[in-house]
Amino acid sequence: MSNEPLSWGRGSTAGVLAGPGASAGGTDLQRWSVPARSADLESIRNALTDSDSLGVVITGARGVGKSSLARTAVADLGPDVWALQLRSPLAGSQTSYGCLAFLLARLPQSAMGSPTAILQGITSLIKSDAGGRECIITLDTTGMIDDMSAGILLNIMLTRTARVIAIAPGTSDLPADFHWLLTDRRLTEVRLENLNELQTRQVLLTLLGHRVSASLVSTYHAIVGGNPLLLKALVTEQQQSGNLVLSDSVWTLRDKVVLDGAAGLDDIVRSRWSRETPESREVMEMLSCARRVPLSRLTELYGTDIVADMEDAGLLKVGDTEERWVSLREQYLGDVVRSWLSISRRRELRSELLGDDEPELAKLSLEERIEFAAWTRECQAELSPTMAVAAAEAAVQMFDPRFALSCVEGLKRTDAEWVAGQHHKATAYLLLDLPLQAMDALDSISQAQLDELGVEDFARVVAAKCRVMMWLPELCDKVPAEIADARRRLDVAPGPAASWPDALGAAANVITLAEFEYRSFIGDYAPMIPVLEEAADPATNKDPGFRIQSALILMHSLSAVGREMDALQLMRRVGGQLSDAGPMTGLREMFAMTAFSVLLQAGQWRRCLDLVGPPKGHEERRLAHRTSAMELATGIAYVYSGRGAVALDSLLSAVAQLELRPVVNMLQAAYAATAFAYAQIGNAGQAHKYLDKLRGARGHCNFRTKVVTDFCADMAGRWLGDPDAVKRLLDAARRDIAAERYTLAGISLLGATVNGTDDDFRLMEQVAGHRQGKLAEISRLIAVGSRTKDAKVLLEGAHLAAELELDAVEARCVALAVDFARHSGDSASARVAQARLDSLTATVPSLPIVPSSGSPLLTARERQISRLAGRGVSNRDIALEIGVSVRTVEGHLYQVFTKLGVTSRGDLPGLV
Repeated sequence: MSNEPLSWGRGSTAGVLAGPGASAGGTDLQRWSVPARSADLESIRNALTDSDSLGVVITGARGVGKSSLARTAVADLGPDVWALQLRSPLAGSQTSYGCLAFLLARLPQSAMGSPTAILQGITSLIKSDAGGRECIITLDTTGMIDDMSAGILLNIMLTRTARVIAIAPGTSDLPADFHWLLTDRRLTEVRLENLNELQTRQVLLTLLGHRVSASLVSTYHAIVGGNPLLLKALVTEQQQSGNLVLSDSVWTLRDKVVLDGAAGLDDIVRSRWSRETPESREVMEMLSCARRVPLSRLTELYGTDIVADMEDAGLLKVGDTEERWVSLREQYLGDVVRSWLSISRRRELRSELLGDDEPELAKLSLEERIEFAAWTRECQAELSPTMAVAAAEAAVQMFDPRFALSCVEGLKRTDAEWVAGQHHKATAYLLLDLPLQAMDALDSISQAQLDELGVEDFARVVAAKCRVMMWLPELCDKVPAEIADARRRLDVAPGPAASWPDALGAAANVITLAEFEYRSFIGDYAPMIPVLEEAADPATNKDPGFRIQSALILMHSLSAVGREMDALQLMRRVGGQLSDAGPMTGLREMFAMTAFSVLLQAGQWRRCLDLVGPPKGHEERRLAHRTSAMELATGIAYVYSGRGAVALDSLLSAVAQLELRPVVNMLQAAYAATAFAYAQIGNAGQAHKYLDKLRGARGHCNFRTKVVTDFCADMAGRWLGDPDAVKRLLDAARRDIAAERYTLAGISLLGATVNGTDDDFRLMEQVAGHRQGKLAEISRLIAVGSRTKDAKVLLEGAHLAAELELDAVEARCVALAVDFARHSGDSASARVAQARLDSLTATVPSLPIVPSSGSPLLTARERQISRLAGRGVSNRDIALEIGVSVRTVEGHLYQVFTKLGVTSRGDLPGLV
């Protein structure tokens, strides 16, 4: 059946509810999910307005919004339609004329003598109430319709007294007569499915009235499976709990979604729970606690028939993996049912599934480690130190730092795993942007404990400490000394260790990798490239983890120093070798982040977007911290391409999330990129607002973040007319040139030289000579074309910019080409450039350069005449249209040809 939540303002749910007012279009609460159903709504409208149609049947699972959509469709038909709503009696009731009882009560006694008289009486009553208007009857079926009601409804349709909208879970729930109408296409079926993620976003936008973050959309969609009824209830619960908050005009989540005590969802789940068998309920209890159970073990406990029946009923889903994991199909069921269970019941279920032993750690995936640890904690049972550390490591890799901290909080200093636990705790604190707490966690490891460690474990602690020190400005400069001390203690030399895989060689590689990370953190790329190339060479380095991580740092280093194509080639090679490194924490995320930076610096922003798509599968746990970085990266890719308007959705969402949950000081980059996006669309007020926010958020960060932040902030300033912004961009370029970071210098120069001098362009050309790829060639062509005022060179640069879809850069090239071509009398190039510039105004609302010799050279009358002439209108027709003489038209055209440097009418299109 199609029911709304009990708390949404609906009145009685009795078996018979009818009357014209009940379908008068619905309130805003009833219409909130309609934007996601535009195609379905159009199908219903077409069926209700088609002269050959008798109506429409809306089918779908409970809660998909059938009734709301029906009310909206009727309301959209306007006041000339008389709307009547009927509801069948509750399931199990077969009272004659049940859904028409309220009309039956209005008939005079004389019309009650026979079924025929009743049919005629009800038909006449409906016609009388409609008063000559077309009538639409909405029939909401909560049970089977009795034969007498079905007969009257069929007659009403066939006699064209009214069209019918029938609402049911499926066509099998409708009378048999409706089936042949469907078969004969006299009725149209519209089947509603649960919302997909895009539709979920549309619904949330409608319901909440502001932008929504990607994490909010993905999390809510995963929990309710796209069911609109449940989605509305979940939004209401989360708003009341304070977890759903509006941050700077963007709705986002403050923390994880916890459904304990969610009254609205609780009522919905209890309604479903009451219809299940005791055996099914026990399976649901088990899966609500364990999250996933192998199919073989579940059937062993409860029998094949029960599991099969539950899967057929849509309660369970079985994975395609080798283990055939079984879980509840709808996550919210497990979350709510789990909140009902007592601690003793949770322990009982855990003992039933696992006995008294923990599962074998080596056979558990990262997700399974986290799920087992969560179940154990929910049972208030003790988690072994080994499992606690393993779960914490998995949680860090799955971007759930708070859960990682909760896993290791029970470790004792006397536990053998305590040092490893402190290591993971420090990593989790860094993810939460809490470097001081991370440092405290590592400093709490005593010297005696360090002395007891093996050489490789000692090296890992030192590397962890160096990573934390980088984020503390007062300790960052001391990292080289820390690395030198570790090498002296281990008595190992710098560079890759030839003695790997022995323990000392492995420890030496860990320390060397820490040095690479530090030098990359401060932007010291060029000096370490030779040793990085040695470390990343499979022929000389057999340590796969160290080799691949070194290759990732080499990728970024090559990209920064002007070897962009070498970096892309290395990226392709490393992408195919990631599995060789084994289960290394965060390796794939590290690769994606580095590849994003490499592609961005090469101008290939479209490929960047492929790297930051939404997570798939069982990855909701990642969302809270992952999506803020994902949306920031998406926004930066768009803003670097000149698409500020498109970038804003992602950037504002990232800002909202990062303000609530900081991640390694990314907030300053988000503020700068947002200011740049607003500047690109000409919104100076908002751009200044985010630049002001940036000034209050500046702090210590890695070189990569600093480059993005400074570039976006200075480019925003340049677009806003800040004269100091250009100077800052040029100063940054000179610093990068001194450090051989030619790619970064070239990008800064590209931004700084919109109104550059010849010296600036010579420097830009010189830097481009140290670089590789299309973006470098674009820079060179702009520099040469601007300095020599060669329109053809600039059009060549525009062509390359178009290939990379760099709209703002292309607009700059063609705007300059318009000026230079007109000054030199190159009408063909001017026409091509102007046409391209005109087409770019749709995507670049605020041009980086406006041609100085464009249409304003012409008078208003000259522009009017030249536009008509360019369209092929004759001089005589132009004279008649604008009310002047033919001789005057000829004189104006002579002036136009002279000013624009053209010789025929065919040259005019695109120039004016």
